[in-house]
Amino acid sequence: MKKIAIIGAGMAGITAARTLKQAGFDVSVFEKSSRPSGRMSALSTPLGSFDQGAQYFTVRDPRFLQALRDVPGTMELVRAWSATAVRVLDARGRVLEASNPPQEPHFVAQPTMGALVEHWAQPLVQDEQIVFGAQVHSIQTDQINPKLWQLKLENKVDCVASGFDGVILSIPAPQAKRLIENSTATVYNSGLLKSFNNVKMGPCWTMMVAFAQAPQLAYLGPQWNAAKSIHHRIAWLSRESSKPSRSHVERWTIQASTTWSQEHLEDDHERIQAKLLKAFSELTGIYTQPSQVNVKLWAYAKTLQPLGISHQWDSSLNIGTCGDWHLGHRVENAFVSGLSLAMNMI
Repeated sequence: MKKIAIIGAGMAGITAARTLKQAGFDVSVFEKSSRPSGRMSALSTPLGSFDQGAQYFTVRDPRFLQALRDVPGTMELVRAWSATAVRVLDARGRVLEASNPPQEPHFVAQPTMGALVEHWAQPLVQDEQIVFGAQVHSIQTDQINPKLWQLKLENKVDCVASGFDGVILSIPAPQAKRLIENSTATVYNSGLLKSFNNVKMGPCWTMMVAFAQAPQLAYLGPQWNAAKSIHHRIAWLSRESSKPSRSHVERWTIQASTTWSQEHLEDDHERIQAKLLKAFSELTGIYTQPSQVNVKLWAYAKTLQPLGISHQWDSSLNIGTCGDWHLGHRVENAFVSGLSLAMNMI
């Protein structure tokens, strides 16, 4: 039985971990946050939840469809989202286009998008195979057995996890690159580092607003639930309260464009909030002051240029990478990447 360390508990990391675990590998997942989900994470508030990362997922690959059907309890979590008629807005909020994507419904997990990853991670959590609050700083040669690897944990003083036959990096490409640059010379000089030069990822400022007073108002905002926008600030808007099993309090998630987010990367939250609220009002006609506003920066939200292969695996080092950025930025890309890497290792 080989002992494998997996860094990152998003869709790709959990898929790889589940697949290897079922094949008899001893896996340990290291996640810097307090729960699995990655960019499918949700924000819980007194007025309801927000899908602050991925808004929905599609199903194109038969292996993803099989997993959704075969993992017990998964289909109970998955619901079609009625907002498949996504509008395309001009800079003034006028609808330019409104049509259903041909034969491709949008799905969400309930009660939040993160519920899907959390459900698939349960066997690992139950067997205490996920370490939360663990930020990995570097990969080093194991001090006891030089043929094995150990991980140095950044936010745990003098703490290492050791004795691993192999390591999987299931984190965004820029983070994986930094980790390898911090690692022992053997890892640093591998071909893995050069591959990151072919990948480009962009940031995304995300704003989440709630209107507690909406039920008392006869009309608030547009009569659509999701839209893409060509406004220079905003790329996507969705009505969270339109998704299945969500609170009925009027709530919106607003995602800024990659270009605008990059230009305002160093701005503070207050400035970002003011600018995005103004653009949100222009696009939706909602000028009511929200009861609650939350702002979050995703430093590596969208893959602008993918690596072009499903995964990487250096068999001389037993170190590999997976994640949506290998193929694109969809949830399904992350699943395919994690599965492909694990199957390559079995």
